[in-house]
Amino acid sequence: MREKIKIGALISGGGSNLQAIIDACNNGGIHGKVVFVGSDNPAAKGLGRAIQHGIPSFTIDYGVIARQVKADPSSVRYPQNLDMDHVSSTMMATGGYPDPESLTAFLQTRIHAEDRLLDHLASYSFDLLVLAGFMRTLTPYFIDRINDPPGSQRIMNIHPALLPAFPGVDGYGDTFRYGCKVGGCTVHFVDYGEDTGPVIGQASFEIAETDDLDAVRKKGLAEEWRLYPKCIQYVAEGRLKTEQVIHRLKNGKTIQRTVVKVQPRP
Repeated sequence: MREKIKIGALISGGGSNLQAIIDACNNGGIHGKVVFVGSDNPAAKGLGRAIQHGIPSFTIDYGVIARQVKADPSSVRYPQNLDMDHVSSTMMATGGYPDPESLTAFLQTRIHAEDRLLDHLASYSFDLLVLAGFMRTLTPYFIDRINDPPGSQRIMNIHPALLPAFPGVDGYGDTFRYGCKVGGCTVHFVDYGEDTGPVIGQASFEIAETDDLDAVRKKGLAEEWRLYPKCIQYVAEGRLKTEQVIHRLKNGKTIQRTVVKVQPRP
């Protein structure tokens, strides 16, 4: 039998998906163990879940770091192994930053915080890093250090919409306001873009005419708690394979995508 996979988790809030993962590890739904829980928010209620289950936890307070950098920008010390040209050009290409100056201001805080986060992660041996409601954009600097060797996929996220529709922070709200008749959630590996990584699994639910936004979110969360452990178990079973797929369109153009294929059980 395979060894249990070691799972690290990052959270920002209540940690309901974290709880679903812990429960699945305890009841055999995931052949794995959560070995640490980290947060960017010292008030995150999910940290209490880690304590309750005896899981080591820590906090990197992004808010405090941002205030320190704003008060004294000269205090920023970038890591020696940082390729700033690569990070900046990659993040500008993915959009969301109107000019290089705004991106530089963002990176001054974020790289500093991520470097401290990486220092904490270095204390643990883990196979998979799951984002369980971690509400911070990860930079290529951080992603590349977790996805080592290059090309590996070791960061997993769950998003409250059926990607590629409605990326961003309010997937259920965007789905509801658009008037969709079906909502859902997506588990994907993390790449440099915002919710653009290769899809691992999706779950959907019907949105009734009588549903309000709270009802949509409630239905969505119920699906998340089932889907996320299921996708993590694929990793535990060694059943995920990523491939580069090229689609040739009738107009002569080609589209290249990284896709995830779930292999049958041995």
